[in-house]
Amino acid sequence: MTETFYLAAGLLGVLLAASAASTALTWRAADPRDPVLLNFNQRIKAWWVMVAAIAAAFLFGKGGVILLFAFVSFAALREFVTLTYSRRSDHWILLGMFGVAIPAQYLLVWLEWYGLYTIFIPVYCFLAMPALTALRGDTARFLERVAEQQWGLMLAVYCVSHVPALLTLPIPGFDDRKLLLIAFLIITVQGSDVLQYVFGKLFGRRRVSPNVSPSKTWEGLIGGLAGASLLGGALWWLTPFSPLQAAGIALLACLMGFLGGLVASAIKRDQGVKDWGHLIEGHGGMLDRADSLVFAAPVFFHIVRFTVA
Repeated sequence: MTETFYLAAGLLGVLLAASAASTALTWRAADPRDPVLLNFNQRIKAWWVMVAAIAAAFLFGKGGVILLFAFVSFAALREFVTLTYSRRSDHWILLGMFGVAIPAQYLLVWLEWYGLYTIFIPVYCFLAMPALTALRGDTARFLERVAEQQWGLMLAVYCVSHVPALLTLPIPGFDDRKLLLIAFLIITVQGSDVLQYVFGKLFGRRRVSPNVSPSKTWEGLIGGLAGASLLGGALWWLTPFSPLQAAGIALLACLMGFLGGLVASAIKRDQGVKDWGHLIEGHGGMLDRADSLVFAAPVFFHIVRFTVA
């Protein structure tokens, strides 16, 4: 497929250029152990691994993508649960979150059962979890425990599952190209993160929410969203949209991605941690990389569903 070839060539070119820049900076650096430089090099290596994992999943089609994001959900939920409060009486609920909710949600996505995978967690799981907790008879910090469990499922499983769910949408004339929609979403949202970081470092003065995330600035946000919109417009050929529509949708998805990252930062600050985990060298945990997709994926999914599917 021509579009897939161009996409792969473009990503490879970007990664090779970034690796060349990393090598040059390291060679010219007065101190190769400079923390900023080390972090930059770690991020480049992590991007190679993440792009390779996504590419491998794409090679296996729908099944590979669903398995990849099921793993993402498992790792993200594990990080979330590790940071939140639980009691011995919650162990069966936690087991059900990992052993029932995740497999069931992704099985429903595999079966393309839209009417159920969109309500399974926010209706049936959300009703069952507090009921089962109440039956256990442990009321200590009951509301806090249940709310954290439900919020963990919503962020790590329900929202993330909307990425592979894009493959289930019946888009006329686009049936064999729906993997490209996932690529468009990931590239624009993750690209926005990078651009927000760059613009923030270069021009950042006014903080968006200093008590939540001091590093996020209005200049970084505006520059990142503008750049991601242009990127989305340039990548319109990955979607069933026109260049202008693709740019607008990228803008909205990336704005939701920013809000998702801000919410994740608020949760981490509440829990007194800097990162969700240490799974990805230079990037923290799985949720540290997926937090922007959490809010962006379901919004992007429903935009596509209600406009072209």
